[in-house]
Amino acid sequence: MKFCFFFLLSFLLQFISCSRNETEKTSRHQIKWELIWSDEFDEGGKPNPAKWNFAGRSSPNWACYCIDDISTSYIKDGILHLVGKICDLDSDSVKYNTGCINTRGKFFFRYGKIEVNAKLSKGQGSWPAIWMMPENSIYGSWPYSGEIDIMEHLNFDDFIYQTVHSEYIDVYQEKNNPPYSNTVKCNVDEFNTFGLEWYPDSLVFLLNDVRTFSYSRLPNASSSQWPFDQPFYIILNQALDGAWAGPVDDNHLPVSMQVDWVRVYQNNSF
Repeated sequence: MKFCFFFLLSFLLQFISCSRNETEKTSRHQIKWELIWSDEFDEGGKPNPAKWNFAGRSSPNWACYCIDDISTSYIKDGILHLVGKICDLDSDSVKYNTGCINTRGKFFFRYGKIEVNAKLSKGQGSWPAIWMMPENSIYGSWPYSGEIDIMEHLNFDDFIYQTVHSEYIDVYQEKNNPPYSNTVKCNVDEFNTFGLEWYPDSLVFLLNDVRTFSYSRLPNASSSQWPFDQPFYIILNQALDGAWAGPVDDNHLPVSMQVDWVRVYQNNSF
């Protein structure tokens, strides 16, 4: 009898816990989002300077070929093109030029939902990405203030990466509690919608409105594990080369990530 009682109690507690989790998942999936910012890329030419900056060249792998020029970041027929190509400018000494834009200082947000509809490039050494960085890095330089990689794609892969970075993950190497990264199959020959739902206690990644991966705030977590309580801005870029993507095959260039639209939503409940 005692055994049966404890078995029944355990079952009921597990049922209640599962029901609570499922209710939370269901209620969050039914959140009514309100559009607060978007770019449909309807105007041709240079990306709207009221919304986007050229990201500029810097030392990280993804940024070492960025160029602030319409030849690699331009809008045509309602599509933003971010291009990776062989440099053909006499004024530039690097081998490649890549398109890199961001919203830093012009648009940033904390909590909500972001969706980017894009078609990815393919080629050896190609590395397109959709990601977010903190506007003010209040906990310190990378990785202390965090990084959210909504989508990264390498070479000819038939899948994408979805990844989170922080002090907890990259300094203390706590990569399994909880898991910090995910890969998900993706038809890169078509336009897909890459998304993120950002809550005060979790980051939920999406592909074509299907939830694929989540990273949760641990109980009593400090900023080391959860620096994601500050505003972040958006980055779109088509990188080439680097330690991760590997050397470029020039015969595969140019490559281009094509972006149809970017939309950001929020809900007043959090």
